[in-house]
Amino acid sequence: MVHLKKYKKVFFIGIGGIGMSALARFFHTSGYLVAGYDRIAGSVTNALMDEGVEIFFDASEHIVPTVFRSPGDTLVVYTPAVPETQRQLVWFREQGFDVFKRSRVLGMVTESLKAVCVGGTHGKTTVSTITAFLFHNSKLKVNAFLGGISKNFGTNFIGNKDSDFVVLEADEFDRSFWQLTPYAALITSMDADHLDIYGTLEEVKAGFDGFAQRIRGNGWLVLKAGLPVPEGLAEKVTVVSYSITRKADYQATNIREEEGKFFFEVETPTGVLADFCLGIPGLINVENALGAITLSLLCGVKPEEIRDSLPRFDGIARRFDVVVRNPGKFVYIDDYAHHPEEIRATLKSVRSAYPGCRVTGVFQPHLYSRTRDFADGFAASLEEGLDNIILLPIYPAREEPISGISSETILERMTGKQGVLSEKEDLLANIEQLNPEVLITMGAGDIDRLVPVIRKWAEEKML
Repeated sequence: MVHLKKYKKVFFIGIGGIGMSALARFFHTSGYLVAGYDRIAGSVTNALMDEGVEIFFDASEHIVPTVFRSPGDTLVVYTPAVPETQRQLVWFREQGFDVFKRSRVLGMVTESLKAVCVGGTHGKTTVSTITAFLFHNSKLKVNAFLGGISKNFGTNFIGNKDSDFVVLEADEFDRSFWQLTPYAALITSMDADHLDIYGTLEEVKAGFDGFAQRIRGNGWLVLKAGLPVPEGLAEKVTVVSYSITRKADYQATNIREEEGKFFFEVETPTGVLADFCLGIPGLINVENALGAITLSLLCGVKPEEIRDSLPRFDGIARRFDVVVRNPGKFVYIDDYAHHPEEIRATLKSVRSAYPGCRVTGVFQPHLYSRTRDFADGFAASLEEGLDNIILLPIYPAREEPISGISSETILERMTGKQGVLSEKEDLLANIEQLNPEVLITMGAGDIDRLVPVIRKWAEEKML
């Protein structure tokens, strides 16, 4: 981390993002003076402020405190979700500050450690969080920058100055993962996504190829079985595969579910490892856990350490998060799914966990461009997995509206089921009218702010 020694203060633009807040926590706990800006307050910014980080919700450059106005010892970190015209970002650049994207700073932080990087268009948050949990409960210990709030730790950052390892998500957006130099990497999927950045699926795959090529010599690449091995990479690093459904180097077998827990064995190149137990729901999470187990074993975590710790993994907020559980009467699940393939996999797990139940889904599309590019896929995956569908307005994030694109664009492509368009203020009434046995909310926008409201309604009306 020699590159960072010149700084004493760090100002974050977009500090409330899950990845940005983890980085802010790293600097704050490392003794730097930390502050930042975000558009609106939320649970993440509130937690940071409780931890002693000053946060502003005014984008004006005039609110930047005097102590952060010295270019010589102040680092400025920003997320690409912030527009280039953001006033503070423009001002810091005009004043000659070192202004770097989060991905570059994360690369600087991790270049002196053994970086275990988890990439993929979906699943990377769960795989990386399980991996970090397994490392933390082993003799290796870990530092970790997570893309979600771990229920075990109550945070998205784990720090351990005595560990040689750091676990983190490798974010494909804006090709950010090209800043990393992994010791070991895992790729869960390479679906078409972020087409506003890549343009085509072929370019998405080329992006992951470039990420894989950055693995250190004699390192590891773990691929979900069926994904292509980048050309020439097998001559430089060891490539292994994992799967729960097909033949692979690391394969989960004899999977069975008992009282909400999954039990399975892992076939490895050197033999069968038995007696694994995962205590969180969703068959998709067995696959995620298998990826984490594979990474952990390759990096030196002992099988007995994994057997001991895996049952104690409690999951991640907004990843198949069972908020209300009263089987036979009402179950409420919240999930981050915001891509057609994520939705399909999540709803398949819901159907597996609650067979025969009437399932209602509330989906908030994320980004106008993603809605435009995947409207057919959204319609198909929602119809395939749900009995009733409620669509909230698009969450725009960094984008301006696109003419002719709205949640109705998805609704118009549905053929077999009647969906409902709903404003947030009408959502509870629409849910109540449909009388679901299982309810799931999905999306990467601000739909998470409705979770406490729905939980309270469920406790009053449904239980």
